[in-house]
Amino acid sequence: MQAELVLDARNGVGESPVWDSVRQCLWWVDIPGKALWCWHSASGEARQWPTPEQTGCIALAAGSDALPHGQWMAAMESGVARLTPQTDGTLDRTWVARIDQPEPGMRFNDGRCDRQGRLRAGTMVMDMSLARASGSLYALDGHSLRSLQAGFVTPNGMAFSPDGRTMYLSDSHPNVQTVWAFDYDTETGTPHHRRVLIDFKPLSGRPDGAAVDADGGYWICGNDAGLVHRFTPDGRLDRSLPVPMKKPAMCAFGGAGLDTLFVTSIRPGGDLSDQPLAGGVFALRPGVRGLDEPRCIA
Repeated sequence: MQAELVLDARNGVGESPVWDSVRQCLWWVDIPGKALWCWHSASGEARQWPTPEQTGCIALAAGSDALPHGQWMAAMESGVARLTPQTDGTLDRTWVARIDQPEPGMRFNDGRCDRQGRLRAGTMVMDMSLARASGSLYALDGHSLRSLQAGFVTPNGMAFSPDGRTMYLSDSHPNVQTVWAFDYDTETGTPHHRRVLIDFKPLSGRPDGAAVDADGGYWICGNDAGLVHRFTPDGRLDRSLPVPMKKPAMCAFGGAGLDTLFVTSIRPGGDLSDQPLAGGVFALRPGVRGLDEPRCIA
């Protein structure tokens, strides 16, 4: 299956793609570039807005469909903020919840809303070479953040089953490379009964960002391997699709029929002659449909 280039964005770390079904466009962030990106499917045009901090993940805010560019809940370095992109290229920011990170040099990383629209996002030490398990998974409840799970190095791969009763989470650090499944209490928004779903160490790539299709398949980027894997709900590898860069970062279903799998990527330093499109956004047609992302209710 051939991956199609959507945009040669040259992102340092392209992350958190979210399909906006109202505007028929794809949104994502470049973490080190401190930018919120948007690509319009009809025109093929793209634009970006500068963010005040590095942003790990975004979610479209409930009740913002009437705004030209919506509003976005963004988990950044020091907390979660509501971002409102303006037509003139500026970005309004209102803090929703702040946290005191347990040590310097931390930020939020991967996250998304559960099926009820509650944002869950993990934190990490930005210098991955330190391999410090200081990260936590946080729940945004109204205007406060509470820790749900602790002890992560690089939390990633957040996704929810179609019925919302299973939560998936990975740790993509080379020392861990594990995907867990949790039973998820849809009433309280709390995960429990953590168990290993996939041991990634013998597989190709490290487990990065993920998405779930309408049949319950778990799609996860194989960072360093140039692959996007699909696993069945019981953790069996179903297929692996190639992409033309070594570091796919996160995937999301979108398009008019939610049958396109968009993949963001990382553009590392050094010689890129063998992957000149690294940092771009790509599209795959995997033959399955995804699910519309819930709006964030915070």
